[in-house]
Amino acid sequence: MTDSEDDKPLLKSAKSRDTIPAAVDQAMDKQLPSNGKLEPGISMAMGPIEDMDVDKPTTNGATNAKRKSAMGNGKSYKESTDSEDDDKPLQKRRKTTKPAESDDEDDVPLQKLPRASAAQIGEESDDDMPLNKKLQKEKAVIEKRAEKEAKAMRTEDKTADAKKKAVKKESDDEDDKPLVKKRKPAVKQDSDDDDDVPLVKKKPAPKKQANGTAKKVKKEESEDDEKPLSKKAPAKKGKKETTAAPAKGKGKAKTYADAEEEGEEEEEYKWWEAEMQGDGTIKWNTLEHNGVVFPPEYEPLPKNVKMLYDGVPVTLAKDAEEIAHAFGSMLHSTHNVENPTFQKNFFADFKEVLDKTGHATDKNGNRIKIKEFAKCDFKPIFEHVDAERQAKKSLPAAEKKKIKAEKDEKEGPYLYCMWDGRKQKVGNFRVEPPGLFRGRGEHPKTGKWKKRVSPEQITINIGKEAMVPKPPEGHKWKEVKHDQEGTWLAMWQENINGAYKYVMLAANSDVKGQSDWKKFEKARELKKHIDYIRKDYTKELKAEEMAIRQRATAVYLIDQFALRAGNEKGEDEADTVGCCSLKFEHVTLRPPNTVIFDFLGKDSIRFYNEFEVDNQVFKNLKIFKRSPKGDGDEIFDRITTSGLNKHLSNYMPGLTAKVFRTYNASWTMANLLREMKVSSKVPIPERVKDYNDANRKVAIICNHKRTVAASHEQQMGKMEDRINTLRYQQYRIKQMMLDLDSKLKKKKGADYFALPDGLDEEWVKEHQEALVEEQRNKIKKKFEKDNEKLLAEGEKELKAKVLEERLEVADELETKFKQERKKGKIEAEGKGPSVEKYVQQLEKLDQRIATLKTQSEDRENNKEVALGTSKINYIDPRLTVVFSKKFDVPIERFFSKTLRDKFNWAINSVDEDWEF
Repeated sequence: MTDSEDDKPLLKSAKSRDTIPAAVDQAMDKQLPSNGKLEPGISMAMGPIEDMDVDKPTTNGATNAKRKSAMGNGKSYKESTDSEDDDKPLQKRRKTTKPAESDDEDDVPLQKLPRASAAQIGEESDDDMPLNKKLQKEKAVIEKRAEKEAKAMRTEDKTADAKKKAVKKESDDEDDKPLVKKRKPAVKQDSDDDDDVPLVKKKPAPKKQANGTAKKVKKEESEDDEKPLSKKAPAKKGKKETTAAPAKGKGKAKTYADAEEEGEEEEEYKWWEAEMQGDGTIKWNTLEHNGVVFPPEYEPLPKNVKMLYDGVPVTLAKDAEEIAHAFGSMLHSTHNVENPTFQKNFFADFKEVLDKTGHATDKNGNRIKIKEFAKCDFKPIFEHVDAERQAKKSLPAAEKKKIKAEKDEKEGPYLYCMWDGRKQKVGNFRVEPPGLFRGRGEHPKTGKWKKRVSPEQITINIGKEAMVPKPPEGHKWKEVKHDQEGTWLAMWQENINGAYKYVMLAANSDVKGQSDWKKFEKARELKKHIDYIRKDYTKELKAEEMAIRQRATAVYLIDQFALRAGNEKGEDEADTVGCCSLKFEHVTLRPPNTVIFDFLGKDSIRFYNEFEVDNQVFKNLKIFKRSPKGDGDEIFDRITTSGLNKHLSNYMPGLTAKVFRTYNASWTMANLLREMKVSSKVPIPERVKDYNDANRKVAIICNHKRTVAASHEQQMGKMEDRINTLRYQQYRIKQMMLDLDSKLKKKKGADYFALPDGLDEEWVKEHQEALVEEQRNKIKKKFEKDNEKLLAEGEKELKAKVLEERLEVADELETKFKQERKKGKIEAEGKGPSVEKYVQQLEKLDQRIATLKTQSEDRENNKEVALGTSKINYIDPRLTVVFSKKFDVPIERFFSKTLRDKFNWAINSVDEDWEF
């Protein structure tokens, strides 16, 4: 862009220049200090800052020149001085080969010595300091290790390729010879006797699987591995080969009837032990299923339940009442119904339906036009719905089981499909019911009405030979497809965001499992290329061409700070952004090298963070934000997400920006676990906490934050109550010890037998009353269950007198507590009480208290971090399995039943020695 062009008025938005003149770089180099070091991402704060100095050039470059080391492109700046090292914390000083300078340090006045941090002296660090700051040193070491391993892996691959070529060449030379006379490949030397054995009779060597574990394979597979592709024997019938081209059984694929005749479920197919091939276009050959389950039709409210408008009960048409019912049933969710955006969107859609249906009428049939949201009162609807909820909760257990059984029987045919003759569980086979859209974060469409989905909107995907499921009476499907490249069974388009909803296989199905496996294998493959990519984008950070420099800066931010790439949004979509779609107002620069991001990220959740960046990146962002750019203008206006991904695919097939998140999360976790030394003697909760600590570091690196749950304080209070309860039990036991041996008070001291800190007589009284009430409730519930069981067996209920007799136990406990408080003495109890037994009980309680304190600390640390997101979606599940097996912690402590089904392939495919 020429200078004359700069003077032209902006029609749409300001655009960056095509190139960056050397004079611009030089001018900024004078303004900014240059440490040159490309450090891993460091978060500086989790909340807003005050008195921010935006884009103000620094006046003293020396004060910020802390990291002067070799750059990623091989060039280096001048070596740091000794005085510079003195100003650094110990863990940030560069390791050198120089001899210790203890003599010089003796001459330095004491007051000039660097101040030790809390971490250096073994104390807990300041809670206000974000964990990312503490991760700086750890992450730097991890990334250096990544570079070394990448080089080692490439060397290993080259060696393996050379061996394969040698084997193939020798095999090609022997193709014309009879098979029984072929020589054994020279790459492996066995005994002399083996050389005379025909190849087809030799014992196959264990084959290294794609997942990294060595598994024994069948003889036929081993033989085929030694043959050219053109001469390999055809696969035997009935054998499953790959995902892309599943093998057929003998004859036609199994049907539902075949599966039922077999009775028991077939043996689990361990697809992760089969040799993986590329992702072909054909996902299935035969597919049968029974379609989808529609939600029940709306049932109008009873005639005595009405919405009030301006204090008058009104009658609505069925369609309008359904929307009012949806809003009224949500009154307990104040987060939604009190949101102005939610209210505005709801009332707009509500009025639209009211206009179509003639609004409302009063009890005399007079028409009432509903104009104002403030005059609408939905409380009668809420009270009716809430009463129904409570009635449902209070149903007898037998009745609840009966209702569930009826529902399961009705939905049974939809639970499974037949995919290439294999019975696979279907995931979300239920069509979403109509309701008010909530969204996440600050979604602009929250409160809008999700319309009921009709069969005419649904497309079915099924095999050509299969029977098409019947739509509901009087309806028809939108379309029936036979898309063998798709893994969906049905789809429709919802009306809120225009997004397509798909019915897919369940998370524990072969197809879903293989999809996860491929995702994490792609991240493992990135290990081989990560050093090249980082060297390239570090070099390109100084490129003269604007597009290249923007691309390099974007890749840096995506790699170092786990920013999502971001996609362009339509005008009616949520204003969520990622790296490539950042706008001028989303990025604030604070010299010397701190970048403040503040924008709505995925799911409209606010992303706010401060990062220290490489000086060149800081300088680039200043250039990308130069005048005449202002609010609303894109920072990375010369690149697109698709263009960025196309560039990345040059390094590795299938590499996109999102692979970096998976790689960085898994690679970081792998290194943290590698360095972890957890004793099997340590209680399991402490081992779980060690895992969670590592998981939390990964979650923070990936910016997986969450708002503190409203129930957090309540949960922490309950946990504190449990700890106090155990402490009180210890107090009672100690008093019982005194009852047996009063001399113990002199031996151990009065403090040993006193009430624990924080507990007083008032607390004891309330606690004892709560214990009595708890016992009464348990007795009553047991009585009710016994009666339900008797009725189910056709016998008579227990009489009320039986309940009164059972409650006498609670009455006795209450009397006992009253006497203890009156006498101020607790008598020994239990069979054969002794001081020794009580000491053992105290020790057990000590362990339980320690466990609860560990869990409490763990929960408090995780209150603002979403551990599940990283653990489920970004950390290779095989790493969690490795930790579980290596440190003898049940996998149930990390994965729920649903996740164990989802990651069954990971649980059964690796041992404790597997590495990411």
